[in-house]
Amino acid sequence: MADKHGSLSINSENIFPIIKKWLYSDQDIFVRELVSNGCDAITKLKKLEIMGEYSFPDDYKSEIQVVVDPEAKTISFTDNGIGMTFEEVDEYINQIAFSGAADFLSKYKDKTNEDQIIGHFGLGFYSAFMVADLVTIDTLSFAEGSVPVHWECDGGTDFSMSEGSKDTIGTTITLHLSEDCLEYSNEYRVREVIEKYCSFMPVPIYLSKANAEQEFETIDASDIRDDDVVVERFTEEAKTEEKENENGEKEVVEISPAKDKAKINKRPVSLNDTNPLWTKHPNDCTEDDYKEFYRKVFHDYKEPLFWIHLNMDYPFNLKGILYFPKINIEYESIEGTIKLYNNQVFIADNIKEVIPEFLLLLKGVIDCPDLPLNVSRSALQNDGFVKKISDYITKKVADKLTGLCKTERESYEKYWDDICPFIKFGCLKDEKFYDRMKDCLLFKNLDHKYLTLADCIAANKPEDENEKAEEQTVEAADAETEDASAEDKKEKDPVVIYYVTDEVQQGQYINMFRENNMDAVILPHNIDTPFISLLEGKDENLKFQRIDADLTDSLKEEVSEEELKETTEALTELFKKALGKDHLELKVEKLKNKAISSMMTLSEENRRMQDMMKMYGMTDPSAFGDSNTLVLNANNTLVQYLTDHKDSEHANMICEQLYDLALLGHQPLTSEQMSKFIARSNEMMLLLAK
Repeated sequence: MADKHGSLSINSENIFPIIKKWLYSDQDIFVRELVSNGCDAITKLKKLEIMGEYSFPDDYKSEIQVVVDPEAKTISFTDNGIGMTFEEVDEYINQIAFSGAADFLSKYKDKTNEDQIIGHFGLGFYSAFMVADLVTIDTLSFAEGSVPVHWECDGGTDFSMSEGSKDTIGTTITLHLSEDCLEYSNEYRVREVIEKYCSFMPVPIYLSKANAEQEFETIDASDIRDDDVVVERFTEEAKTEEKENENGEKEVVEISPAKDKAKINKRPVSLNDTNPLWTKHPNDCTEDDYKEFYRKVFHDYKEPLFWIHLNMDYPFNLKGILYFPKINIEYESIEGTIKLYNNQVFIADNIKEVIPEFLLLLKGVIDCPDLPLNVSRSALQNDGFVKKISDYITKKVADKLTGLCKTERESYEKYWDDICPFIKFGCLKDEKFYDRMKDCLLFKNLDHKYLTLADCIAANKPEDENEKAEEQTVEAADAETEDASAEDKKEKDPVVIYYVTDEVQQGQYINMFRENNMDAVILPHNIDTPFISLLEGKDENLKFQRIDADLTDSLKEEVSEEELKETTEALTELFKKALGKDHLELKVEKLKNKAISSMMTLSEENRRMQDMMKMYGMTDPSAFGDSNTLVLNANNTLVQYLTDHKDSEHANMICEQLYDLALLGHQPLTSEQMSKFIARSNEMMLLLAK
């Protein structure tokens, strides 16, 4: 073989600066690219063996060896794959962006497919120049009669090729690191990078340090393998212990028999799992397998609630596992991680083009060899195919959840509090997801019983409407008359579903509801405000109202406005003066519960506006004025006393106390309000003690 010297066949001499600075977003990605190339070389050789064009030696074990050498300032990658001939090095390496993988698939297109072939663009090798001043290749092809090839390049457009000295089939790529990239000659740094990008690549990866001292381990002699290097064989003596027998006499008892042992060179341990759980069929995976994989990948020792195993071959190849962790906190604080792989090669976390935004609250892995990646394999090319993948994932998640609701309702209810923020977020973000999930949306009532939306609507229909429904059932034959049709067209009263956001803070209102056999649902998350607005938008006859938005007629005695007009005017004037609030809204009502003296209400519209302000970081509710309404109970003894003793020296104090009591049941007091409330309470108790 004649030596050859020349220039790389490229269109621009500026290609290397482009590769170094712009092709890859992360410098450490060169490890992924070179290990991927090694995996491809081994995969090609295995495919040739399957096609009968090559036979492996009996002791063949596919592997990739990564060796760091801090003294020489190098890192090398060695595979025992297909190797390259002189002509192939010239074609695949010297012609930038000529893909060896694509060429291989083209040659054997009738005998193989591209499953598990990672490379496509022919650029991965050149990522080595991001960290190296000099790169060498030593390779020997599997082809009979091949001679070894040595190639080197210093990062310019000039290279040299000559006959090499490699005597085993495969390829070694050695990087002579730049001074500012010497971290990659550190064993621990490279281990970190391999675990980041290559944890699940399909070929075992081994990492070692050049010239490191040999380490040893001791094993049972019966466990010696053919590839073990035995340093010493010996017998471990039996272990004995002096014990007292049943007669009270001491005797020596053997607690462990003698064992034949062997000291061997420490066995290398691969850094990756070549058969990750998502590549297996769901029927072959146990519950413990799923939990162990979750702990290993996400370092989360809280068990996931449940999971979905994605396994699809048509119309595209996609596998993965999505885990539902406990997310019973406000949705904006949740941080999930969906790891995206391409043929077991890590691409990125949370690529939104593939994974719907609301699914990013979950944790999981998705492997799709069919993804249309860009040349750096770090992002997606625009492709309608990606939308199909995203839609498929959404459908599978919805199918899993609806299936749980219908067939395992008890389990679904157990999970609901944890997963409801995710489901509601999904409904807000994806119309199709909402359509699939709408019948499986649950609401927890005051007795902590779970109801569907249909259950809630049925329980809160106005009485006359319920009676009408009963009449229509009895007289079904007459329901299709013109008069009945005209009746149906009349505007219906909206169905009002009352809700609670804080069971402690709104405890007074809850007690009033219970006393009057009324119910409400519990909606404690920030996401519930836009969510119930979505539901109202879907049904114009549906309305959600927080229990402290207004006092329903069921909680009050029937009384005319005229009867309480004079009292309302007098107390309004008194409270405005005592509190210094000229714009105070005050109502006087006769509540059925006489023990309640004062309450605060806030209209549903204003409260939702304030909630939306908080979501967007606008925490000052005063921007909409003081929109709370103070409600005084005319049936309460203290309010009656105040009505009859407006000129009392303690009237102002009572007004302030009633106002703060009402506020306490509505929202937390500020530190200043709380200090005044405590001081005033102490003063009132002293008056009672006199």
